[in-house]
Amino acid sequence: MFACMDPSRRLLPLAAAALCLASAWEPARAQPPSGREIMERVDARDDGDRAVQDLAMLLVDGNGGTRTRRLRMWRRDVGKDVQTLLFFLSPADVKDTGFLTYDFDDPDRDDDQWLYLPALKKSKRIATADKSGSFVGSDFSYADLTKRPLERYDYRLLEAGEQDGAPVWHVEAVPNDPAEIDETGYTRIQYVVRQDNAVVVGAVFSLRRGGRLKHYSVTKLEQIDGIWVPTSMQMATGKGDVTLHETRLDLANVRFGQPMDDSRFSVRQLEKGP
Repeated sequence: MFACMDPSRRLLPLAAAALCLASAWEPARAQPPSGREIMERVDARDDGDRAVQDLAMLLVDGNGGTRTRRLRMWRRDVGKDVQTLLFFLSPADVKDTGFLTYDFDDPDRDDDQWLYLPALKKSKRIATADKSGSFVGSDFSYADLTKRPLERYDYRLLEAGEQDGAPVWHVEAVPNDPAEIDETGYTRIQYVVRQDNAVVVGAVFSLRRGGRLKHYSVTKLEQIDGIWVPTSMQMATGKGDVTLHETRLDLANVRFGQPMDDSRFSVRQLEKGP
């Protein structure tokens, strides 16, 4: 304010004085959060507990051919860890195939995953080296089905923008641990995060091999019991301008606070069936 004063004059012109006063008292604009802070909000957001939901999975190949699968999923929080169990309900060739995940909050602890194949009548533990592979023929990998540890990435806020009428942030994530690249197969991820609810509504994954990209997008986002839930989403794998394969997921009958006991989230239950 004092810098606006002219020592050669006792009074400033009225307009100049008003401008000077306004600029002196204008509040400082809030700085945008850092990329790491944005992803911490994503990690900490409430996504519900003891959830049960039905899923329809549509697989689309490069020639436009489609296959439809139906699944049911159970998920619960155990402290800061997350346990998930899902079974394929149809068609017959994948019916009763099951998948169990223990997603640990501790970044130094590898997540545990088991896949049950009814034809073999046994469950197989997914090795860390196999987690970048396709989950039952879809564009989602086994690594995509767990939260990635924040500590294994360096984050950078690229820009703010708008998507589907909502303000978003674009955040770049680059693995800082070679083991993370080995596990996921990704060398770079660019997230699109809603500013109002910290939901990831889009992402582009750069694959280490083959010059391919995977594009994730949420096409429908709903509030269910006060929880923001992506109820329609898709993941497409492409190279250049060509889409090689696409997976679409639609959620239905999403319910929170359902009764669940420890026995449901066990390898024994995985092999027993839904």
